[in-house]
Amino acid sequence: MEKVYRTMHTSGLLGIVLGSLVMATGAVCGGLMLATGVTLLVRKKEITF
Repeated sequence: MEKVYRTMHTSGLLGIVLGSLVMATGAVCGGLMLATGVTLLVRKKEITF
């Protein structure tokens, strides 16, 4: 029975770690997208089609 609890603990811990990594990656990507958007808005007079 103890082996089952250890497996459940490991699985839960892995889920928390992976969830934290996904949230951090999402925050970084969002920040980069905002920075790119601001750059485009600042330089919109230079963009011609």
